[in-house]
Amino acid sequence: MPAAATTDCGLTHIDHLAQTMDRDQMLTWVLFYRSIFEVEKSPMVDILDPGGLVRSQVVEAYSGSFRLTLNGVENNRTFAGEFVQRNFGSGIQHLALATDDIFATANSLRARGFAPLAIPATYYDDLAARLGLAAEFVDALRAQNILYDRDAGGEFYHLYGPTFGQGLFFEIAQRGPGYRGYGAPNAPFRIAAQKRAMRQTPVSI
Repeated sequence: MPAAATTDCGLTHIDHLAQTMDRDQMLTWVLFYRSIFEVEKSPMVDILDPGGLVRSQVVEAYSGSFRLTLNGVENNRTFAGEFVQRNFGSGIQHLALATDDIFATANSLRARGFAPLAIPATYYDDLAARLGLAAEFVDALRAQNILYDRDAGGEFYHLYGPTFGQGLFFEIAQRGPGYRGYGAPNAPFRIAAQKRAMRQTPVSI
């Protein structure tokens, strides 16, 4: 058996789940999860989509062992809104799997035929200028279609797979121990790339 078939890709656990819903259902879902789990909620933030705004709020276990992002949509022109429309309501739209070395995981997945979501070059130009990153580091991110964010607590790396079925997709994430976010500054670039990919490969309804 080839060696590639007997080794894993370095995926360790589920980093978080993302549930998409109509915006007016968000409070109900937050109350539901807080009633059955010991979780805290984050402040609500706006995620920019070329089709409009998506409101996002996180419910998270105090230990960090359970994280769920709740994304509320106002119209079906957004990427998340299209998912709600196709599925006739709320559902899990994406699942993020954690790794301790995203570059090694990306290489291993690619060797198995995995094709990551193609991120436009403009993202990396903006990233380098915004965060003052070294050219060699940005080139390494670009080569694997990896997105990057950092805050006072640490760094966050993530990449995405293609969209399946009615809008489900997977994310691979490497989270620094002090990083509490989800790469929100990268969302407009990721969403634009997903919409472009879906236009090239239409999703059946």
